[in-house]
Amino acid sequence: MSQDSAAPEAARKLSGRRRREVVAVLLFSGGPIFESSIPLSVFGIDRQDAGVPRYRLLVCGGEEGPLRTTGGLELTAPYGLEAIGRAGTVVVPAWRSITSPPPPEALDALRRAHEEGARIVGLCTGAFVLAAAGLLDGRPATTHWMYAPTLAKRYPSVHVDPRELFVDDGDVLTSAGTAAGIDLCLHIVRTDHGTEAAGALARRLVVPPRRSGGQERYLDRSLPEEIGSDPLAEVVSWALEHLHEQFDVETLAARAYMSRRTFDRRFRSLTGSAPLQWLITQRVLQAQRLLETSDYSVDEVAGRCGFRSPVALRGHFRRQLGSSPAAYRAAYRVRRPQSEPAPAAVVEAVVPAQAGPQARRAAAAAGASGPAATSAAPPELGKPPSDAYASGHGRPSLPGQRSAP
Repeated sequence: MSQDSAAPEAARKLSGRRRREVVAVLLFSGGPIFESSIPLSVFGIDRQDAGVPRYRLLVCGGEEGPLRTTGGLELTAPYGLEAIGRAGTVVVPAWRSITSPPPPEALDALRRAHEEGARIVGLCTGAFVLAAAGLLDGRPATTHWMYAPTLAKRYPSVHVDPRELFVDDGDVLTSAGTAAGIDLCLHIVRTDHGTEAAGALARRLVVPPRRSGGQERYLDRSLPEEIGSDPLAEVVSWALEHLHEQFDVETLAARAYMSRRTFDRRFRSLTGSAPLQWLITQRVLQAQRLLETSDYSVDEVAGRCGFRSPVALRGHFRRQLGSSPAAYRAAYRVRRPQSEPAPAAVVEAVVPAQAGPQARRAAAAAGASGPAATSAAPPELGKPPSDAYASGHGRPSLPGQRSAP
């Protein structure tokens, strides 16, 4: 799912020296190679034989090279910042660290490009570079869900929405993590050249032309590092421990000894999320886990997650995950059938190492019937690993939403 919104001001006319078909990709040392390679592959390979219009790619170094990337690889960009002056689209892949300020010269080049009508794109934590340049002020934007609270706290004028795979705000576009960069680049091709061209490119890349849903299915319920020492941390922890009870945001505000308005403002400043949307998201996440790990009926799941009725659960579940609770459970069980053999480690725990092969085969066939197996809960679905390239992020961040104005 994407969020497309009209630009907050009239689109600037593209400067005469810039060309719409020219795409500049701004690389920095320390950037992850996968995110960096996405725009290079989409815009830098001639696929006219497949019906994909050609772009001209300029790979620009945002600082002095050589640029060191994932695994210690060193890259040399053929162009410097001056080449951005020819581009109608400038792409900033993931920034090396959400705690480090980007080079001032690169920020100046991005501002100048935007003033001259260029389309500016930030993939994943590249949104931090766009925010540092002031290009996201007053705009809706997204980034990887783990870093959305940090982006919202550091740049409070940015309307951060961690639910979206990408956000198109006209001349400034941002995407969520990693694979969502492919979604956004395909969206740009679709915007420039139509659905058929984007579909042809998607077939070449062996990816869906459009992905349904957003980042909600990947969100984690952990507290963000920033909230740890704040007085609101106790209130948030209480909410997570009492999701089975029916309470509302007014209850949380009262526990924090704040008015509703003050509580909303403090909660947003810490998490980048409206408290009501955050609470609904947490209830849906809890329902998701119960559907995966229990045999409770949908009605029982609704009650155990604090929803006032099964109808409320179904509505919020479908909006966030694009599926009904029953369909989600059925799909999950197809992927992880109940009769799935126990992993080798579980068999090893149930059967001594000196046991014969017949005993070990029998234990494997028994699957989850052994005591060690029954204590193991199914792994969470779609939970991404931590991103090693961004330093100082600590634990996964608190999911939520900040709505665009």
